Amino acid sequence: MARAVAVVALVALAALIPLLGPSAALHGTGEAAAPGTGGIALLRTVLFAALCVPLGELFVDRLARSVPGAPAARPRNWAPYAAGVGFVAALGLASVVSTGNLVPHSPADLDIGGLYATRDGKLALLEVNAFAAAGLCALSRRPASQIWPLAAVLVAEALRAHPTTEYSPLLGSGLTLVHLTCASLWVGGLLYALRTLRGWGAGEAGAALLGLYARVAAVLLAAITATGVWSSLRRMPSHTILDQLTGTAYGRALLAKVLLVAAVAALALWARIRLSRAADPLTACSPARAEVVALAVVVALSGLLTALPVPIRW
Repeated sequence: MARAVAVVALVALAALIPLLGPSAALHGTGEAAAPGTGGIALLRTVLFAALCVPLGELFVDRLARSVPGAPAARPRNWAPYAAGVGFVAALGLASVVSTGNLVPHSPADLDIGGLYATRDGKLALLEVNAFAAAGLCALSRRPASQIWPLAAVLVAEALRAHPTTEYSPLLGSGLTLVHLTCASLWVGGLLYALRTLRGWGAGEAGAALLGLYARVAAVLLAAITATGVWSSLRRMPSHTILDQLTGTAYGRALLAKVLLVAAVAALALWARIRLSRAADPLTACSPARAEVVALAVVVALSGLLTALPVPIRW
């Protein structure tokens, strides 16, 4: 019961960040928010979470198969549910794109055919269809095949984040693709690893799996940090970044995300130390659980960032 209450509280907290975050981030900046910013940020957060879950399951399941003497038991597959949730979120975002990035108030406001006429519309439709395909693959006899539609969503998100009018959009899309892929594997992988360890119980196999994940996660964190810093410098040149981190809504949200990721990295280091030095390596699960909670908030902040005005290049 306590675990269920904690999960509900975590989901509520993660939902409040994109819903209430825009007004807090924009306060006093003089910037204007687009219509429905809170709702769009929430939908984008849900979409990111729906990517993390199946990618993390595929990633850690592959690691688990390489652990000597690993139990055959695996936790229940959440990928079909994640695909369904992602499909709904992508459909909601596509409806916004179909009205010219305005919040639709009735079905009559939607122009579904118009989606085929714009780049953003085609990308939105690609994400809707890709989540539907991922759900079908997850329910099939070859669930690993869902990697292809999930990859299509990652590519679509990377292209959407960098319109053709932007300076060197392909470079920006490449950085976003690497950043989003590594983040999804890190967040979803840790969640599935902890769920797997709960089923396996105490034993050498659990410690080995957590150790394998920790080694790969260190590489993922390095890639996330490098691409995140590079992307930030492309949008906020080095001589303006200090001013924009406190004076713009995007900068404030980015600063909050950076501080939280630093805290997550500290938790990951604590878990790694426990894993290597503690008498019972599985005591590393305690900081790892706190890391999952913090990462959920990071995902919500990422959704918020996509809905805020992009900072001006001074």
